[in-house]
Amino acid sequence: MVVTLIVICEVGFWVLLAAGLAARYLLKLPRTGLAILMCEPALELLLFVVAALDLRNGADPSLKHGIAALYIGYTVGHGHRTIKWLDGHAAHRLAGGPPPVKPPRHGMARARYEGRLWLGTLIGAAVATALLLLAIWYVGDPARTTSLQQCMYGAWRAAGIHGLIALSYAFWPKKAPDSGRSRGEAVRDAS
Repeated sequence: MVVTLIVICEVGFWVLLAAGLAARYLLKLPRTGLAILMCEPALELLLFVVAALDLRNGADPSLKHGIAALYIGYTVGHGHRTIKWLDGHAAHRLAGGPPPVKPPRHGMARARYEGRLWLGTLIGAAVATALLLLAIWYVGDPARTTSLQQCMYGAWRAAGIHGLIALSYAFWPKKAPDSGRSRGEAVRDAS
């Protein structure tokens, strides 16, 4: 049941997103589109309630409950950014809005951008951890909750790896390419 609901929530996320953007830009109903987009958190709430009820009804805590917590955490950490990004593209393609701003590609601006993405991953890991700790406390039997603990450790491993990648942009920033000059012209100008 929980696995099916995770799939339904993922599909529902994209269906609501498409419906909200279509209402905003194709049907020219911005308030209706916003109302549809605001239904997105209801999917995560539904998933949380069903997972809690599943545990309450005596289901053994398993990977499916951990994945539900990770899904909710990811949505909290990165859902807003995803919706904003897609909204910018829809506004540009469907309503003649300005092209969306692309992320910086070089230097410390790129490092700051990657750091903000990593903060979303940290928030997602923290939310997933809080939900998993609640589930572990709710079940009350450490022997039955090892799969939930593994999911929690997995969330923090992912956040750590993402943090190292983001940090690499600060220590080894990608340099901007020369402004169209050949290497020989740059050497001549330097002398």
